[in-house]
Amino acid sequence: MKLLRNTVIRAGLEALYFSGAHYLLRPIFAGVGAIFMLHHVRPRRDGEFQPNHHLEVEPEFLRAMLAHLRTLDVDIVTMDEVHQRLHERNFARRFVCFTLDDGYRDNRDYALPVMREFDAPLTVYATSDFAEGTGRLWWVALERAIAKASSIEALVGGTKTRLDTSTPAAKQAAFDRMHDWLRSLPTEHDLQREISALCTRHEVDETSIARELCMSWEELKAFADDPLVTVGAHTITHCNLARQSEEMASFELTESRARIEAALQRPIRHLAYPYGDRVAAGRREFALAKAAGFKTAVTTRPGMIFPESADHLTALQRVSLNGNYQDARILPVLTSGAATAMWNGFRRIDAA
Repeated sequence: MKLLRNTVIRAGLEALYFSGAHYLLRPIFAGVGAIFMLHHVRPRRDGEFQPNHHLEVEPEFLRAMLAHLRTLDVDIVTMDEVHQRLHERNFARRFVCFTLDDGYRDNRDYALPVMREFDAPLTVYATSDFAEGTGRLWWVALERAIAKASSIEALVGGTKTRLDTSTPAAKQAAFDRMHDWLRSLPTEHDLQREISALCTRHEVDETSIARELCMSWEELKAFADDPLVTVGAHTITHCNLARQSEEMASFELTESRARIEAALQRPIRHLAYPYGDRVAAGRREFALAKAAGFKTAVTTRPGMIFPESADHLTALQRVSLNGNYQDARILPVLTSGAATAMWNGFRRIDAA
């Protein structure tokens, strides 16, 4: 199903490009700016089975996007500047902002050097447990367990289920099914219990993944000293906030901010919701982010920034730079707003 979805999205992007429709739609749907969403920036890994590939782009693709933006003569700004322009309703010039979620070490090693070439700022949203080295990147653990196994077993929907993982295609199908099932579980405890059991059966050290992939507090502090870098918050545990009690969700927001501020000795003003879709962040979470004192909070809901976004500063939409669609031809489509407009049924704001 996800393969079909990716194929449809790719076909849609190419149709917009080859038809030239994005040029016609740009004046209507480009808005006043865009916030781009990334996770990993690193060279492509070897191997046919890469189910999390959508979360990573190659440095050359990031470089191509930055070069494209310079040809459009738009301002590449910080999240502080995004907030200021929206707050003041200063839309004299279009702007873009680059944001990266989770706090991966490759943001420092590969993204920052490319951004420096264009004197372009970036915001990295750090998950405090990842920086502590105690967090659980369960989607990576799931990938590694399936990669090692020829079959896996799990109580999917209360039924003991054996999934074939003997080929790359079978591994991808199993990953998709397990991923969707795990995200549907009622609590983070349930999710972690199932992932830990799977990792134990297939000898995957899930406890080492955060230390392997994410910047430590010491690394984040040095990283944040770069004038191009802003660090924001991404909760303590990277949990689905909408599935937490209001008290716990509020604690995830306020305590993550406090921990990052204590570690980096600088104010933390901006937030990204983990997962960030309708299932994980809605009106309650938008209100909690505002109450916690964040100036802005970004979702993963697709969309450009419009003047009306000023009324929804803790529900800002983003444009994903997706590893499955690293084709320079789609860059003008992405910056035109045509793709996200079609995805949203031509709604400008999705903050409900």
